[in-house]
Amino acid sequence: MPDYLSRFGQLDSKGQAYFSTVRSGLIVSLLSIGTLIGALISAPIANRIGRKYTISFWNLIIAVGFIVQISATHSWVQVMVGRFVTGLGIGALSLLVPMYQAETAPPWIRGTMVCTYQLFITMGIFLAACFNYGTVTHQRFNSASWRTVIGIGWLFTIVLGFGILLFPESPRYDYQNGHQERARETLCKVYGAPPNHWAIETQIAEIEQKLRAESAVKGNVATEFVRMLHAPRMPYRILLGVALQMFQQLTGANYFFYYGTTIFQSVGIDSYVTQIILNTINFAVTFIGLYIVEHFGRRKSLLAGSAWMFICFLIFASVGHFSLDREHPQNTKSAGIAMIVFACFFILGFATTWGPMIWTIMAEIFPSRYRAQGMALSTASNWLWNFLLAFFTPFITKSIDFRYGYVFAACNFLAGLIVYFFVIEGQGRTLEEIDTMYIEHVNPMTSSKWVAPPPEELARIRKQAGTDMEAQAAHVNEAQ
Repeated sequence: MPDYLSRFGQLDSKGQAYFSTVRSGLIVSLLSIGTLIGALISAPIANRIGRKYTISFWNLIIAVGFIVQISATHSWVQVMVGRFVTGLGIGALSLLVPMYQAETAPPWIRGTMVCTYQLFITMGIFLAACFNYGTVTHQRFNSASWRTVIGIGWLFTIVLGFGILLFPESPRYDYQNGHQERARETLCKVYGAPPNHWAIETQIAEIEQKLRAESAVKGNVATEFVRMLHAPRMPYRILLGVALQMFQQLTGANYFFYYGTTIFQSVGIDSYVTQIILNTINFAVTFIGLYIVEHFGRRKSLLAGSAWMFICFLIFASVGHFSLDREHPQNTKSAGIAMIVFACFFILGFATTWGPMIWTIMAEIFPSRYRAQGMALSTASNWLWNFLLAFFTPFITKSIDFRYGYVFAACNFLAGLIVYFFVIEGQGRTLEEIDTMYIEHVNPMTSSKWVAPPPEELARIRKQAGTDMEAQAAHVNEAQ
């Protein structure tokens, strides 16, 4: 966008505007730092004032971030700060919205609700690409080309920020804070059942049991963190979660999504059209991923995805380095087209495997007692590597051009090894069974053939390991 470049870029010796690698890296990556901080600080606020009011509050923060960006005239620092503030809200909502869904949705659709988290992320990226194309086509040389795109984000903050206030509070939060009848009414609406229905009574009993268990065994934050590190196989699972989230970033998907415009400008093909193509594929094939995860399993799908993306990046990098004329890309149009094709193939592999499935595994590998802490640490790894890649990619691509693709190819190979040797298959298993598999040191390579012991034996194993909250609560009550 010429207006954006002229306002916030730098001038070279010839008076031409450009973005230095430092400036572009900071503008892009400060959003990720904001998301990391927002995700970490939002949970305590949600526990104090409730889920829906916290969601509304963080939409206000996002709106403030948009205002800071839109009102910028020539200060790139103001744009950077605005993106950081926006990131705070995005990071908070990335934790709060799935939390609200999981605490409110009936059990039979809860899994689907969580899986659609990635789906609607891809839809948002797709819509942003369409808005970018529309504004750059019709308002290319004035500030509307970029202010309109940012301003449209206001519509979504208004819909979510005010719309969530029309919804009931999470029944679990209501019950925890003494609003038992309101929690029951919410469950009746969600389930579409009368107050005395067995499903309502069962859900209320489960909420009460879980809350009583948590209050009986949970200490302060520091105490629980120490207990977590000493729990059976928890360091192993935390490291595995951190590694999987790290490699989700190191697959290289954001190499295309963050810097696709820059990449494909050098190829000589309209960069905005290319982004629409990539993001259309990303959104559409994520539906396939929702099917694959429950029909082919986690391990097979992730291994196939790693192999697929490894091959795609090898070809992409080789064509870019050896066949593309980077000085005059129009002379090697066929090479540019080949790179676009394999970028699309890569997105196909990512959006059906590593994109949605890592979030599923994160919800499975940790026991109920430490799930929040474990997922928080793992998600922090994702945002950290998101920031590192966003900041350093301009420097790396400037130094080694398309050979950067070989780095991502190697990371995809390593990611496949991590899955093969360390990830246990969770398809068709209950969370308690998966917890027991990690406690019992089940071989990941043969985990799909593991036969679960009777429920009584499962409970005994988890109680002995200290990962079963209900069992721990009973033990505390007996001691008292």
